[in-house]
Amino acid sequence: MKISQLVGPRTSEVVTADDPVPGDDQVLVEVVASGVCTSDVGPWLGHDPAKPPLRLGHEMVGRVVATGRDAGRWLPGDLVTGLGGEGFATLAVLDANAILPVPAGVEPAHAIGEPVADLEEALSRTGIRAGDRVAVVGLGFMGLGLVQLAKRHAPGLLVGVDPDPARRGRALALGADLVFAPDELPEEYRAETSRTTDARLAIVLEATGTTGGLKTAGSLVRPFGTLCVVGYHHTGDAMMDMDLWYKAVTVVNGFCPDRTRLMVAMREALGLVADRRFSYAPLITHRFGLDQVDEAFGAMTAGGPDFVKGVLLL
Repeated sequence: MKISQLVGPRTSEVVTADDPVPGDDQVLVEVVASGVCTSDVGPWLGHDPAKPPLRLGHEMVGRVVATGRDAGRWLPGDLVTGLGGEGFATLAVLDANAILPVPAGVEPAHAIGEPVADLEEALSRTGIRAGDRVAVVGLGFMGLGLVQLAKRHAPGLLVGVDPDPARRGRALALGADLVFAPDELPEEYRAETSRTTDARLAIVLEATGTTGGLKTAGSLVRPFGTLCVVGYHHTGDAMMDMDLWYKAVTVVNGFCPDRTRLMVAMREALGLVADRRFSYAPLITHRFGLDQVDEAFGAMTAGGPDFVKGVLLL
């Protein structure tokens, strides 16, 4: 098989390796599409060339080509998506209990299960209800996904916040009612200054992965509201805004380390994809080949106005 591996800062190479062999409860898939994730940016930027090569890629869609002894419920030819690793390759092994079928009629690049499962699982723990006033802070890939997922709960108001006008435009197209740059937010949305209870935001979803974005999100949530930290904060410490404590805000950690919960969320999310209630089509803006991993990460880090998410197509 062919596999891309990271050999130094911003430097990947495609090498030939032995085909992996599935274990008893695993499947071998021919990778069709593999998403390029923000969580891998750190290793890509700073991999030590003195250390062994690093193999990235965990957002996969693949076609089953072989199954282990106890994975007979999957058949060669099945198109699946799920949780795995080393997905920047032509072949990959996935646990049979960590994959689901791709919805019929959906392009593989538009059916990657892992990212939307992360978002759906995080949102499920916010207690969002019809009529709630909701804000999404950060309108990149994760934020635009959250806009779609939150919209189906019929919020009373759905606000998007991002400094980039192109991102704000995408959020409006995907269902946001209002959008603002952070420095243009109306004062009535600021929980500490608002005198109108009805104007305050019950649920704020942070999807920036930056300290500044986290601060903006915290300033918007109303007393006794919920702040969900969905953004990927790569390293270091984020300062706790003690105003959240004084407002009795519930802070939800949007990360989920539990595969069982993620698979439940993935099943729900893929159902939304099948029903056209969630779409990757406006989110997958860039496509690359296996030998273009560095270009894919470069486009992500540059974050131009036309970029939302890149996918490797194999």
